[in-house]
Amino acid sequence: MHVAHVIYCQCFVPKMDETTLKLVGTGTVVATAAAWFLWRGPPKFNPSVDFTDQTHEGPEKSKISKKAEKGLAVCFDEEEVKTLHDAFKRGARISNNGKCLGWKPSPKEPFKWISYNDVLTRASNVGAGLISLGQAASNKTHIGIYSQNNAEYFIAEQASYMYSMCIVPLYDTLGLEACNHIINQAELSLIICDKNEKVKSLLGRMSDTPNLKILVVMETLNEESQTLATKHQVKLLQFTDMEKAGESAPQQPKPAGPDDLAVVCYTSGTTGLPKGAMLTHRNCLAPVLACTNLFNTNNLVVTADDTLISYLPLAHSYERLCEACMYTCGGKIGFFQGDVRTLLDDIKELQPTVFPSVPRLLNRVYDKVMAGAGASAIKSRMLNMALASKEKEIKSGVIRKDSWWDKLVFSKVQATLGGKVRLLTTGSAPLSPKILMFLRCCVGAPVLEGYGQTECGAICTLQTPGDGEIGNVGPPLRCNYIKLVDVPDMNYNASDDKGEVCIKGYNVFKGYLKDPEKTKEAIDEDGWLHTGDVGQWLPNGCLKIIDRKKNIFKLAQGEYIAPEKVENVYVRSTHVAQVFLHGDSLKASVVAVIVPDPDTVLKFAKEKMNLTGTMEELCRNAELKKVILDDITAVGKKGGLSSFEQAKDIYLHPELFSVENGLLTPTFKAKRNELKVLFKPQIEEMYKNLP
Repeated sequence: MHVAHVIYCQCFVPKMDETTLKLVGTGTVVATAAAWFLWRGPPKFNPSVDFTDQTHEGPEKSKISKKAEKGLAVCFDEEEVKTLHDAFKRGARISNNGKCLGWKPSPKEPFKWISYNDVLTRASNVGAGLISLGQAASNKTHIGIYSQNNAEYFIAEQASYMYSMCIVPLYDTLGLEACNHIINQAELSLIICDKNEKVKSLLGRMSDTPNLKILVVMETLNEESQTLATKHQVKLLQFTDMEKAGESAPQQPKPAGPDDLAVVCYTSGTTGLPKGAMLTHRNCLAPVLACTNLFNTNNLVVTADDTLISYLPLAHSYERLCEACMYTCGGKIGFFQGDVRTLLDDIKELQPTVFPSVPRLLNRVYDKVMAGAGASAIKSRMLNMALASKEKEIKSGVIRKDSWWDKLVFSKVQATLGGKVRLLTTGSAPLSPKILMFLRCCVGAPVLEGYGQTECGAICTLQTPGDGEIGNVGPPLRCNYIKLVDVPDMNYNASDDKGEVCIKGYNVFKGYLKDPEKTKEAIDEDGWLHTGDVGQWLPNGCLKIIDRKKNIFKLAQGEYIAPEKVENVYVRSTHVAQVFLHGDSLKASVVAVIVPDPDTVLKFAKEKMNLTGTMEELCRNAELKKVILDDITAVGKKGGLSSFEQAKDIYLHPELFSVENGLLTPTFKAKRNELKVLFKPQIEEMYKNLP
């Protein structure tokens, strides 16, 4: 089960006390809330920028953060902090060797913590251990890491930086061909992995990866792994043994420089083999320092008292950015147990103050709360009043979790997130502005949406803490410029402040490993990274993502369709969990595969349509299909979709698209090519019935 599915299976909804609500009249609620607000006089955020003017003008009609003095991009703050290794040592210093990494040794044991200096010592030993295994202390050395988030993963990464090595993360959902491609292209002779099952997987493909010679395993080795390793003549050893070997034969550290590679991060992609984005320490650290500077100068200082929950995949740039922000500031990182079924328990015990998330999870929080409130008129009225009051506060610059509404309505939602969250971030995909504002009200802390991609160190824009506006991804960071360029085929013109988003700055990657052709497609001759996303400048200097250049198709009558735009509208239907929209240049209309929301559809079918059965059975019901088609059409019309953007037929599919079944990338984006292939028969059948 993937992390995203926790929200499908476990409820974030606070159960409001119905009796209490009935005892408190609506008029009393309003009067009490008003009196509390006036008496309390809540403090406002103290921003360091004018929210109506958040950017400087940059070169080539670009924009950059007001944090970039005189409009010149900024990379570093301190002379001695220019790499991720330097940043970690800074965290050790300013935290006074405070707690760094935490994990649960077993489900019944509390979190165990090790200090920053402990991590540095262990990283030195692991690095020396890698050298003892023939891995040179050189930036040409690539170390594969194939593991869930844990302390050993983190320590191995720091060890690589300490000895100028470069890490290459692998992850479960790559698939056999893609994984082999990475091992061969990155020339991985050694891979560190966490489980015996991964050893089995890697050794089962040795004929396709002849350069792989050494596997280092965190878990206790079993007999099957040892037998397979002997058969394929691969050296197999425990992570602890490698660490001990390094302790016995210490090596003088040889830290990487700012322009050395830190990571080759393979983008999961939606089609074709993954591409290895080469990110230097400068590329990775510049956005980290830009984000922390934005926090620190806007009443949101990250300190050694802060704790981050690590559960999003460390193999991807977003999670790596978040963790680097924490250790640069001396904060603590607590790892979930690796089992999504116990994630909520981990959160409750860890009580994180910094909570990175993604829209797929946050959408489910919203759906669960709204479904719970919809159980009665009283609950619904109370929630709407609470949201209206909190939204008014937020737009006036007040962000808090101690209001009367927090205590009455939102406290249990906040408790589910650990009760101490003071910063929640979202990235990897667009989040509905409505849901973003809902979360700001509900969490009682800044909820910030950023924008970026692996190729720019995960991020290039971020909303300013305290800015109550929604519907944008914030201004550019201080480390990069952003400009918009014309997209003639879609009628977007930079002169109208609309066009393809292009990035230039210290966070833009060096290119794709051993792929100059793809690199040239991504970065133009002047050094601008072309993202494929279409953006719009707002009057306050913030960027709004409005379209996607790459994932578009043209219908027979010449109309262009951006499927993700339509899908983001359709998922607002209470009946819909997921959508895949398909179009064909030889057809005049689009069709869609809909995954019904099991939490609402099963109940709706029984209570409103007198239908019972499994999801598989209900998905074959023509009457239910018509209800859902009519509903998404109404939602689409309300959401401003044109007639040609609306699906003319749908197919109901009972199983959620997931990372495990290969239909989503690890960052929860739809694998459009795989979906197209899987549903080819259903798509053809739908088109047969359309004029």
